[in-house]
Amino acid sequence: MKNTTETNVATSRLIKDTPHNAADLPVCAAATPAKPRGRPLSFDRDAALEKAMHVFWERGYEAASISDLTAAMGITPPSLYTAFGDKEKLFFEAIERYALGPGGIGRRALDEEPTAHGAIKRWLEDAADELTQPCHPAGCMVVMATTNCSVAAERVQASLAKRRAEGEERVYRRLQQGIDNGELPKGTDALGLANFYVTVYQGMSMQAKDGATRETLLASVAMAMRSWPGSTTTPKPVAASGKSMKRPRRPTADTAH
Repeated sequence: MKNTTETNVATSRLIKDTPHNAADLPVCAAATPAKPRGRPLSFDRDAALEKAMHVFWERGYEAASISDLTAAMGITPPSLYTAFGDKEKLFFEAIERYALGPGGIGRRALDEEPTAHGAIKRWLEDAADELTQPCHPAGCMVVMATTNCSVAAERVQASLAKRRAEGEERVYRRLQQGIDNGELPKGTDALGLANFYVTVYQGMSMQAKDGATRETLLASVAMAMRSWPGSTTTPKPVAASGKSMKRPRRPTADTAH
């Protein structure tokens, strides 16, 4: 009984002596704000990512070396790894940036145009313009960036293949909507038609990479749209210019800004 009484007294003294206000609490290491890990970046991360995107776009994933990237970004290799993790993670960020910017023309056309025909036509015509802009590398980054990659880049190849498949799926859904709304004849093969127009787009990307002009690509778009189901337009002959098919040399990633 005596031990119990002594314990209760000690407990009462402990409670009485414990401070109840936050100001009365002793300062300890746990209450001190944690310092940020590592040193703050000494460069504009967003601007560096934009430059890295241009390098990958121009040279492809595997051909773009760390030295190529850091030279264009104006940073050192340790800074690249600190800010982005590694080359693969940097590429994934760059491709996402591309998809939300120059690579978003297809999504915007499919979402905004009121008819399926108008959506496909706008997408390809906008592509003829975007794929040949002199301010950035030619062609589509999603189409071209992994065309010549080894097994070591399998994850990157799979990621871009998935993006391309998702793009074709969006085209298919828009065409199927056109069929359901009566814009396209019943019995139209939406999947086959989607594959056709995606193939046209990918071919335009390759031609742009080889130096094709906007006008050349627009001519291809016009021919492709004459294949629209139910179209009664007779293809007009393309007059030969008599000029060489030699393509003008495009600016490199280091000069195209």
